[in-house]
Amino acid sequence: MTEFEALNAVLDRRYSCRGFLADQVPQSAIEEIVRTAGKVPSWCNAQPWQGTVTQGAATDAFRNDLKKAAQGSQSKPDFPWPDGYPGAYGDRRRACGYQLYEAAGIAREDREGRAAQSLRNFALFDAPHVAIVHSEAALGPYGALDCGGFVTAFMLAATSLGVATIAQASVAAYPELIRSHFGLSETRVILCAISFGYEDKDHPANGFRTERASLKEIMELRG
Repeated sequence: MTEFEALNAVLDRRYSCRGFLADQVPQSAIEEIVRTAGKVPSWCNAQPWQGTVTQGAATDAFRNDLKKAAQGSQSKPDFPWPDGYPGAYGDRRRACGYQLYEAAGIAREDREGRAAQSLRNFALFDAPHVAIVHSEAALGPYGALDCGGFVTAFMLAATSLGVATIAQASVAAYPELIRSHFGLSETRVILCAISFGYEDKDHPANGFRTERASLKEIMELRG
């Protein structure tokens, strides 16, 4: 297998896991994942990413605080949510939602069921670990852009070791809680979370895969 084929195989295997087993990932594997993700390029080699990673009781403590916030506090992310999802972006977003609800056995008209599924985000889908990804505020969107590469590399490295992941923008809705909970500086911008662990293959929410846009949709070749 060529390096390209190996990379493509890992990309094909990666998916957003929404049901985890309770088994802990060995610390040595977590360190390897983070070390590998830290090899991605960054603007002026600033390497702005930092991951605050939990395990065991620390995950449960954060999960409990996050669920309370989601049920009683108004979201106020450091970066504003998108203004909208026009055209194909909205189509893809809706298709993903419908696939999830169908896999989980939730009817489209079941608003309570959909709301309960949404709250699963703040239970971290029962993952035994979460990585909070944050950057320095002074670096602005360029720091955030660099962290996107780190997030992707983290998930691919995890997949290659048999560890399932899901990147969660939803968790970044409560940055003040996160900074307070983990003792982070006010200058650290909360970008997203990555919940991770070993997949529960029998969990219904893991029973679908999203489609990828075609080459024609994502590339315009000129010349």
